[in-house]
Amino acid sequence: MTDSLFGEAALDLHGPIEAAAAGEEVTRLGRRLPGGLYLGTSSWAYPGWHGLVYENEYPESRLTREGLSAYSRHPLLRAVGVDRGAYHGLDAADWSRYAKQVPDDFRFLVPAPSAVTEAVPRGARHPPGTGATNPRFLDATYAAERFVLPALEGLGQKVGPLLLQFAPMPPELTREAHPLIERIAAFLAKLPAEHAGIRPVYAVELRNAELLTPRFVHRLRECGARLCVGVHARMPPVARQAAALRTMDAGTTPDSAWNLAGPLVVRWSLHAGFSAEQARGRYAPFNRLLDPDLVTRGTLAHLIRVAARSAQSAFVIVGNEAEGCAPLSCLELARALAERPE
Repeated sequence: MTDSLFGEAALDLHGPIEAAAAGEEVTRLGRRLPGGLYLGTSSWAYPGWHGLVYENEYPESRLTREGLSAYSRHPLLRAVGVDRGAYHGLDAADWSRYAKQVPDDFRFLVPAPSAVTEAVPRGARHPPGTGATNPRFLDATYAAERFVLPALEGLGQKVGPLLLQFAPMPPELTREAHPLIERIAAFLAKLPAEHAGIRPVYAVELRNAELLTPRFVHRLRECGARLCVGVHARMPPVARQAAALRTMDAGTTPDSAWNLAGPLVVRWSLHAGFSAEQARGRYAPFNRLLDPDLVTRGTLAHLIRVAARSAQSAFVIVGNEAEGCAPLSCLELARALAERPE
């Protein structure tokens, strides 16, 4: 299989993992990206990306262990999400191994372990109203020890936003939103505000649209956290979430302390109309754009331009389930930005 933008792909199971040769257009687009934009994908271990990110075809297990360095040499990919961190917390040594494989200007989006963000334990089958909850849910001490401090110690200045992506919550929790919002705010207030000279940025992503209220946004702001724009079938369109961001940033200026600590954080995760399982089945092996989402792409390009004008950095992490191939989605987003540069 070949790709004229990135070079040829061939089967190679034993040689060192090499980056795909970037064509002239991709190199030029990489140079034109806003300096504060950290564009990347959710994880990096996809054999289908040969010819796009990797020179040859490598097994997923090898890419997981050895592919990050080659990934970080792609001209457009300045960040990555580490999905495995959501299943169990990584220790400082794990994060340090990742940090050593990438350049100084590369950043990691660090997800919290699901034990902290799932109200009901994964796999539990409790009927609504039973009150059966995860004992680690919103446990700030556990989150600090298993999530925040290891990431800061292991990644250092390469740490990006610390993401709290809350799984869908049952109706008995969200029916009365105010108490839950206050619980989340109290949890955020207890997380470390600084460690080893680094002030972490906490980003909160929802899967319950009913919680996206002015009260929720204001409480995030008061806690110094950011709203992560979650492009997902369970959430409202990006334009509505962008309106919540405008509320969050109202009254700030480019040189204000709040703005400097408050980047744009986006996870473009899932195409509308699909479940995650349906999208994976449709898009594997994730080497083509099958369902271009021009509306979302255009809105995200606008948000990135606004962030650049406001001297805000921007972290935009794209999943394969968004359009079919995350690296090609990043390429198209870079093209959209180049059409109307700052």
